[in-house]
Order: sequence, then structure tokens, then C-alpha cells
Amino acid sequence: MPKGQIRKALSGFYYVQDGQQFIQCRARGVFRNRGVSPLVGDFVDYEVEDGSDGTITVVHERKNALIRPPIANVDQALLVFSLTEPDFNPLLLDRFLVVLESFNVKPIICLTKTDLISESEMAKIRPFIDDYRAIGYQIIETFKDDENLVANIAPILQGKISVLAGQSGVGKSTLLNTVLPSLNIKTGIISQALGRGKHTTRHVELVQVCDGLLADTPGFSSFDFDEIDKEQLSYCFPEFRAVSDSCKFRECLHLSEPKCAVLAGVQSGEIKDYRYKHYVKFLDEINERKPRY
Repeated sequence: MPKGQIRKALSGFYYVQDGQQFIQCRARGVFRNRGVSPLVGDFVDYEVEDGSDGTITVVHERKNALIRPPIANVDQALLVFSLTEPDFNPLLLDRFLVVLESFNVKPIICLTKTDLISESEMAKIRPFIDDYRAIGYQIIETFKDDENLVANIAPILQGKISVLAGQSGVGKSTLLNTVLPSLNIKTGIISQALGRGKHTTRHVELVQVCDGLLADTPGFSSFDFDEIDKEQLSYCFPEFRAVSDSCKFRECLHLSEPKCAVLAGVQSGEIKDYRYKHYVKFLDEINERKPRY
């Protein structure tokens, strides 16, 4: 049975790359009966019919599956945040980081517009940048027409499936439209095979960039905690996760429990106070949401 990866989904068709060829496929009805939908990024088995079109017969186990955008097996997200216009927002950044961690997607923080911020303003933001680096997050600092961005970002994209995320106005479009084309995006074969330009419907598509795959998509449209349980939340904070096994209680929520390693970390300064306050705020949101049925 031939195998491949779904690189694009549009109007009920799935375009599967197998080597250098693309096979236009439909999904077997059995998937719909099971409530399963193939996603871009899925590795699949397919069978060919009539010498060209095919049918997807098996969807292999996924590493993860995002909801918006609908894409599977994502390795990392380029999380684009500006330092100004709009201003840098640690609370919003932590919201993005938590959701990505919950999907087992590695965040790469890309801070833009570093050329538009004053030294005094940068002095206020630098401690946050240092904190996130200390936690273990990889951070790229850049600006429009940054000559070093290609060299910095190319090794990150190599061999990975990546998506873009970030609020409006932070520079995602600039990164895509002015930086990524200089990375020799290999869209020619894909565009010809998939008929790019013939459709106006927004869709998810994986394109080759720097020997990796980047989702050509509007990006994440929602960063809420609908899929995160209160017991899971602390594991989405790497510095909490690193010490929580030392808590006295296995299901410690790190609020007021005795001998809580996370609270001890906050008191000692090992865990930053603002990160803990964000955790408590997110926990309140999860506790207040309507039950799922």
C-alpha cells in the first residue's frame, strides 16, 4: 500500500505527497462514520484509482492535532510578538505559550520591531526576555529588513513542521512576505500540482522552506484553554513542571497546599512572580468555564 503525507486539504480533497508526486485523494467514508477527518500533516496510506485519483485508507497515529488551524504532527510554532506597536505583553505571551505546550508544540519566540523601541523601553523589557531564555525558550530578536534573520531562522526550520502564531500587527506578514521568500521556498512544484491561485478559499497547506515544512495558513485563530484541564495547566509551565514532583500532594494545584514546591520556588524567586500570577489567572478561567458534555 503506497504511503505519503497530506500537504494540502481543500474542498473535500486531500493532496498527498509521495516522493516527488502529488496524489489527489478522497477519504474513505469509514472515517466519517468514526468521526475522524484526515488533516494536513497526517501520514497516510492510500490506494490509486483510475491511474490518477486516490483514496485515503489509513491515517497513521498523530503526534498532535491542532484545532485552528486544523493540522497534525506539528513540531514547533514561530510565536511572533512585537516589542512595540502593539506593545510587548507578557500575559498574552504566556497564554500562547501555555496553549502550545498543551499540544506538545515547541514554541520559538520571535520578537519583532526591535529597531522601533527606545533604549529605556528596552531596559524594561530585557528582564522578561532574560527570564524566558532562563526557562528554556529559544528567542529570536529581529526587525524588518534584518539581514541576519535568514541565517538565524533557517536552522530552526530545517527538518521540522512549523506554524506561525501571534496577534495582529506584530509582523507575521512581513516575515512571510519579505523574509521567507529569500529562504528559497520551494513552492513551484507544489503550486503547479495543487493548482494554487485557482481557489480563493482559505486553507492549510504545507510548503517546503529550508528543508522543512511551514504551514501556509492565517495561523492560530484561538488561544483559549478549552482543551486544558486544571490538573494539566501547571505542566504547561516548564519551570513548574521541573519542580512539581517535589510537591507533597500528587495533584497539587499550587495554590495554598502545604509543602508545595512551586510556591516555594515563587518565594525564593526561582519562579517569577508574574508567571505564577498568570498561572492563577488561567486556572481561574479554567475553573469558571462551562462544563463540557
